[in-house]
Amino acid sequence: MDFTGGVPLDPPPTARPEPGGPEGEPPVVGVSACLKQGEHAPYHSVVDRYVEAVRLGAGALPLIVPALGAVGALDALLGRLDGLLFTGSPSNVCPSHYGGSPPREGNLADPRRDATTLPLMRRAIALGLPFLAICRGIQELNVALGGSLHQHLHEVPGRIDHRSDKSRPWAERYEPRHTVRLRPGGLLQRLLDGAEVVLVNSLHGQGIDRLAPGLVVEALAEDGTIEAVSVEGVTTFALGVQWHPEWRVLEDPVSRRLFAAFGAAVRARQRARIAAG
Repeated sequence: MDFTGGVPLDPPPTARPEPGGPEGEPPVVGVSACLKQGEHAPYHSVVDRYVEAVRLGAGALPLIVPALGAVGALDALLGRLDGLLFTGSPSNVCPSHYGGSPPREGNLADPRRDATTLPLMRRAIALGLPFLAICRGIQELNVALGGSLHQHLHEVPGRIDHRSDKSRPWAERYEPRHTVRLRPGGLLQRLLDGAEVVLVNSLHGQGIDRLAPGLVVEALAEDGTIEAVSVEGVTTFALGVQWHPEWRVLEDPVSRRLFAAFGAAVRARQRARIAAG
């Protein structure tokens, strides 16, 4: 049986969440993409696990949002969506967005993604659009609202190495690795039925340094690394996590709860959008 902080969580569901639109129409969730350089041309890319987590864990229709760069019609895009999932990525947010030192050689960057996701996040918050931000996503959220990042978290005194062991098989890198402690009475603790600590995976080299104004810490790792945040004062689902809940979304009880709550929020948004005409 799975336990988190002594609180038992439900067994895996036998069916995905029910869609909430007219005649069973599922809500639509935008999934952020990366721009990668192929052999002959750049291409937009999303790992399938994020798409499937939206479909199976949240019961929504995933719609990939390309790394368009400076999007001139954010409201037109967001007006067609019921939620957003900001994905993880091997690339990092450019330090120029938060006044950081120039990145070291070999740092993977994606300026087109930065130019898409950072303003998209700010506008989503202003419009009350539900979103879940994962790994790079939580870092983008912190930077979008005025925070900064540790570019090499494992070099910060007192911090453990949160990066994955690349000598291990791919699937093993996503297995649970360390615990995080949830903020008492916080959003995340409420979503997880009062759990005090949960076990999470860990595959990130960067992490939150200066917390952005308007963000609330929802979970901390044993070494003090911020592992989850929520947006203060919003009335919808606006959460970022540093780990990867999209991995085995229906098998892991914490991941299942997160995506189920996200799905409920996007269905509520869909109903409100339809009612508004």
